[in-house]
Amino acid sequence: MNPLDDMLCVDSIKNIMNIFGGKWTFVIIGELHTGTKRFNELGRKLGISTKSLSDALKNLELHGVVVRTVHSTTPVTVEYSLTDKGRDFERVFIEMREWGKKWL
Repeated sequence: MNPLDDMLCVDSIKNIMNIFGGKWTFVIIGELHTGTKRFNELGRKLGISTKSLSDALKNLELHGVVVRTVHSTTPVTVEYSLTDKGRDFERVFIEMREWGKKWL
């Protein structure tokens, strides 16, 4: 690799970490790969505080990985699901699993 390619790789990784580097990001995305979930359902299943879950979901929504849908029910229901961009990240999970099987 030439030095310019190395710099582009590092810059790309920095940008990716801005999206996926949060403490809860991987477990949230993993849970959403099984389908749409309500906010409280995610919090209960993952054992995440409301603030941490809210912050992580806002970041993922901001970066187009998750879509938030509000249903005007009483009380209001908020659901989260992966976008195409978020579902495409599944390939990364598979590679990480394979690496983990080999090295952990």
